[in-house]
Amino acid sequence: MKYGIQMYSVRDVTPTDMEGALRALSEMGYSYVEFAGFFDHPAEVVKGWLEKYGLEAIGTHTRWKQIRDCFDEVVAYHKTIGCKEIIVPSADLTTLEGVENFVNFVADAAPRLAKEGLRLSYHNHDREFRVMEYGTMAHSELQRRTDMSFEIDTYWVYRAGLEPLRVLRELESRIPLIHLKDGLADGTGKPLGMGTAPVEAVWNYARAKGLPMVVESETLTPSGLAEAEICIRYLRGLEAKAGI
Repeated sequence: MKYGIQMYSVRDVTPTDMEGALRALSEMGYSYVEFAGFFDHPAEVVKGWLEKYGLEAIGTHTRWKQIRDCFDEVVAYHKTIGCKEIIVPSADLTTLEGVENFVNFVADAAPRLAKEGLRLSYHNHDREFRVMEYGTMAHSELQRRTDMSFEIDTYWVYRAGLEPLRVLRELESRIPLIHLKDGLADGTGKPLGMGTAPVEAVWNYARAKGLPMVVESETLTPSGLAEAEICIRYLRGLEAKAGI
């Protein structure tokens, strides 16, 4: 099976050695990478590294104000590296004003990106699945007021006290990919297989649905690459268990 990894997982390496991080992740067996910044590397250089190490850019985490303010540059960069998924990693949705600002951005940007062959999605943390002071969940507002896609981070859904599989089923038609992550219920992150989140159940669901899985493990203990290795070994273990 093919897996992706969010490059934030190896943020202790990428600022100074992006190529080395890509090489190491490829050698571990990851097929896709989801970028969290490019550290001033030109798109052609990143494209060359991806080709050199047999990787595909499955998505990027790109701030919504960067998309708004540098639209043409963002589009051109993504096209050059062959990436069709632009994911907003977070937004201030704690007030209705914040929700309105972001919804207006989506209404403008999503169709413009679609015309360029790019899809806009939103990545959640736990806060989007908690009831805000305005009386509803921020995620519910996005679901109701936009037709955008969602990269569901299944660990943060679990951390919010909800059942990840239920959320995945409810939003199935709007989810192009997921974050597969583990951790404890108190918010402490862990590599896959070392926490209490329902990782195996999510893996089985995603496999059955053909839903791309992007690993994220973000505590850098003892290092990002070490955690990435633990995660891919865990996933290969699930494959063996399933007889794949």
